Amino acid sequence: MIYKRDEHWHLDVTIQGVRYREALNTTDKRQAKELEKTRISEIKQGKGASKSGREFARKPFDEATAIYLEERKPHVSERTTQFEKERLGPLMKHFGEKPLLRFKAEDVTGYQAARLADGISGRTVNMETGVLRRMLKRAKVWNAISEDVKALPERQDVVGKVLPADLKRKLFEVAASRPEWTAAHCAAVLAVSTTCRGVEIKNLRWQDVDLFTRVATIRRSKTKAGHRTIPLNGDAMAALSRLLERARALGSSEPEHFVFPTCEHVTIDPTRPQKSWRTAWRKLVKETARRVGREAARDALGSGRGIRGAIAAWKRAETPLRGLRFHDLRHQAITEMSEGGATDATMMAVAGHMSKRMLEHYSHVRMAAKRTVLDKLESGLMGGLPVKARPAVGKAN
Repeated sequence: MIYKRDEHWHLDVTIQGVRYREALNTTDKRQAKELEKTRISEIKQGKGASKSGREFARKPFDEATAIYLEERKPHVSERTTQFEKERLGPLMKHFGEKPLLRFKAEDVTGYQAARLADGISGRTVNMETGVLRRMLKRAKVWNAISEDVKALPERQDVVGKVLPADLKRKLFEVAASRPEWTAAHCAAVLAVSTTCRGVEIKNLRWQDVDLFTRVATIRRSKTKAGHRTIPLNGDAMAALSRLLERARALGSSEPEHFVFPTCEHVTIDPTRPQKSWRTAWRKLVKETARRVGREAARDALGSGRGIRGAIAAWKRAETPLRGLRFHDLRHQAITEMSEGGATDATMMAVAGHMSKRMLEHYSHVRMAAKRTVLDKLESGLMGGLPVKARPAVGKAN
């Protein structure tokens, strides 16, 4: 169909599931109808992109990304814009200056394979390719390759890893051992002491932290349910005190400044949050696994189990630390709360939103902890009679 806006005629038509809205650059209705027929014919012949679409498709990927984000701003929330910008980071690094017009299905599937090889989850890769799909749709390229690109399988509501007490202690000892890991160390302490997600910690400002009443207010989270006020325990207070000392030394301790300011090219900008501590986190986890494995291998050698026994001991010792994510610290905190007897309502008030499956998991954890405690009360009061041999109620002689 054609429609008139500001004295000029425009085209609005959907062909094979793709909507085309274009200016026909004429004020004459008869000419507009002729242009409509011509344009529909061109689209059916594979010349679907409008002039602006063709120009967008020819842009280098990084330049097209800037245009895409700018165009999206009036139509989506600030959080969505930030989310898409974060997802586009790995895409820009991978595709460089490749024009959207040259994208083929194997480019997208190759990106998926490369990200999976880096240990990135299927869900994260799907979110990244989702933004890429929207860009390729904008360039009228997606329809030609969509049948050959499939979403990756995702693990739903995965409950993260939880370290035993000795490994948890070792992890934080290693984290505190190097000055360059200070931000990651303090962030990790906050995560495991408050249940905070990484995005909540990164967007924490000094005005959100009250060290006198020992509370922190979370204003930026994954969902609105994540906006909450959390009491601060001794570990969290110690981490924030250390960060405050650093902030004062750097001149970034004003109320509106971020607790974790960004640092680019050795320049501190306290008005912007730190993007990531991923590199430091991975290094300290790897170093922890190395130290734990080495100690286990040394013990194995000392007990006479030989080289093979030492290697096996090393691998067993480092297994719990393999693939340990920063987000797993949130699960560590929630699990410890659950084992301590916290109710579902208390855990949700502290941790924010949790899925039904996760609540069921932590209810199971809590029951297992109770069972372990009660099992310790057994003292053979029934004279050692096996449980299965005990007489049923109502059938005693």
